[in-house]
Amino acid sequence: MKTIIGIDLGTQSTKVLFYDFENKRIIASASSPHNMISKEDGTREQEASWWIDAAIEAFGQIDKDVRDSAIALGVSGQQHGFVPLDKEGIVLRPVKLWCDTSTQDQCDTINKKAGGFDRIISHAGNPVYAGYTASKILWLKENHKDLYDRMETVLLPHDYLNFRLTGEKVMEYGDASGTALLDVHKRIWSEEVLTALDPVRDLKAALPKLIDAHEPAGYVTAEASELFGIPQGILVSSGGGDNMIAAIGTGAVADGVMTMSLGTSGTLYGYSDKPVIDPEGNIAAFCSSTGGWLPLLCTMNCTVSTEVMRKLLKIGIEQIDELAGSAEAGSGGLIMLPYFNGERTPNFPNGKGTLTGMDMENVTEANIIRCSMESAIFGMKVGLDSFIKLGFKPAEIILTGGGSKSLKWRQIAADILQTPVVVTDNAEAAAMGGAVQALWSFNHIHGGEQELKVLTDTHCSGTEVLKYEPGPHAEIYKEVYGIYKQYIDALTGLFS
Repeated sequence: MKTIIGIDLGTQSTKVLFYDFENKRIIASASSPHNMISKEDGTREQEASWWIDAAIEAFGQIDKDVRDSAIALGVSGQQHGFVPLDKEGIVLRPVKLWCDTSTQDQCDTINKKAGGFDRIISHAGNPVYAGYTASKILWLKENHKDLYDRMETVLLPHDYLNFRLTGEKVMEYGDASGTALLDVHKRIWSEEVLTALDPVRDLKAALPKLIDAHEPAGYVTAEASELFGIPQGILVSSGGGDNMIAAIGTGAVADGVMTMSLGTSGTLYGYSDKPVIDPEGNIAAFCSSTGGWLPLLCTMNCTVSTEVMRKLLKIGIEQIDELAGSAEAGSGGLIMLPYFNGERTPNFPNGKGTLTGMDMENVTEANIIRCSMESAIFGMKVGLDSFIKLGFKPAEIILTGGGSKSLKWRQIAADILQTPVVVTDNAEAAAMGGAVQALWSFNHIHGGEQELKVLTDTHCSGTEVLKYEPGPHAEIYKEVYGIYKQYIDALTGLFS
């Protein structure tokens, strides 16, 4: 038996998956959770060592015979996290994560010095938002100058795990585009943005070599083999950000396919063979981890909304669908703006979770739970509207992420988006995407199928496909969505 390993370094946990690609079946999987450092100012951080400990724990749950069968691996990692290394390869401080919103002042500084919002979009493709890596680097410079001066290399979370596996410091274009330091048109580091960040230091020297998606990041070292209990010398693919790799895992590697992920964050993305630039800045102009581009909407609060309300009401996850199903579409007029982590789209770094439309009758557990689910999809609807303006109008949307397990959420998504929603039994899109990318990279060196679309059709389509069509509630949600947008407009001054 030969297997490919997919690793998903997420916000909440690290997962490992062993896939028997010859017989098209997952042999084993395991995960281990992470903690998070949270502060009132929007700080969201993790120690990089926690990721390594979690990977060791997860691999340790897999039988040695299975681990020894691996011939390659690929890593999916949470995007935008800032991992600064010194010249010895030691992480200098806790990693600021994608959901860290404490760097808004630094965003404003970089955007202004780079010529303003419109200029930076036209030049590099993406403005600097609080979630992206660029502002985190400036934050380090302004708050810990001694560490900034010692910083030798800037890596992203998946790059850091690749580094610990291979000893190599590299970055591929998909995850690199999420730093806001990459000119996505030319696929080179943006001199304008780097100069705006630091006009004195040559920051490009701290950025790793860029590699193509099909190139290996390196090979598992003897040290990593002993640490993780996997074979020495096996190929490690370029990997990528979680959304870029989940695009592989859901088959969004060709024009016309769109994926929506309902996780801690909510994302909506589709493949393009050319850069897609949104002048309004709602859609991120990212590259894919397959050699193309991946225009993407990201909201920072998706399943967060239901988790906060579930804990408040002291109900179990298994009760959510039943409770939401007992409420009417529109939740009796309750509308939630779920900006518990601040928000990227719309750009509300100072946003707070808000429950509006309360009256003497509608404040019930059922309405609160249902409106928390509706709010996550309304946020995605904002992004879908932007995609449609840019010429993307999907025939259907592939649904993935933890929230996709909810039958009620699936139908709410179809109704609000007014688009058919497809769900497969391929539950681990990011880990599977990492595994398939590793197989793709392995085949480029050793022979075998090198057309990625063929590989995703073969390995990522799942064995069961469920389709949810927009139902009678779609008309109700048109009206509720209009009210939702009015609340956003009313609170923009407070949250911006």
